[in-house]
Amino acid sequence: MSSLKNKKVIISAGASGIGWATAKVCLDKGATVYICDIDEKHLAKTKKHKLNNKKLFIYKCDASNENDVKELFNKINKKTKKIDCLINNVGIAGPTGTIEKLKSKDWENTLKVNVISHFHFSKLSIPMLKKNKGGSIINLSSTAGIFGFPLRSPYAASKWAVVGMTKTLAMELGKFNIRVNVICPGTIKGDRMKRVIKDKAKFLKVSKKLIEKEFISMTSMNTWVYEEDIGKMCSFLISDDSLRMSGQIISIDGDTLRMH
Repeated sequence: MSSLKNKKVIISAGASGIGWATAKVCLDKGATVYICDIDEKHLAKTKKHKLNNKKLFIYKCDASNENDVKELFNKINKKTKKIDCLINNVGIAGPTGTIEKLKSKDWENTLKVNVISHFHFSKLSIPMLKKNKGGSIINLSSTAGIFGFPLRSPYAASKWAVVGMTKTLAMELGKFNIRVNVICPGTIKGDRMKRVIKDKAKFLKVSKKLIEKEFISMTSMNTWVYEEDIGKMCSFLISDDSLRMSGQIISIDGDTLRMH
């Protein structure tokens, strides 16, 4: 795949999971990467990596808080006026349960983090992409954004919203040579899925091992997806190899057949 030399990339929730895996892929390919996160523990770990890489910039930011995001972009704008890519990676799993048992505040918080944060970041990144005379926005959705997902309605609703936002932004920004695509990861091996499996097992009163086996069986390849798989696709979508790709829903999921 193409080098990302001289490319400048912003990644929300970039200090762990998919965000950090993607940051490392981009750095390895020569990009300058600006990450933000709300988790101080994970941010501290990435700062150790920064000692060996002068192209990594790290900020604390609550992606769902508009003022925090504005302050983040004020800081980034002191480093650069133009970027090549925004990766809207921030997201939470949300609550587990049937709709009649879920709390309004949990629904609202899931949408606030998973959808409205993408709005805040996109709004402030677009002028920087226009100054660059083009570039890429990559939104992270989920296979739950193209299927239903029992017991996870706020999460599924938020991820469908990300797909709709992507399609619309691609239409709005095409004339500026800005490409907008959405990646739908499947079942990612990592800490978030451990929590999802634990919550579902507790709700259904079955073993975590049974739930884990069920998740893997939902794909034709019977496999987990790894964080680096997503990072590699992001690298491709940032690179000049994808200059004619926009408005696409790209699933990296081992071929999801069902979500229940």
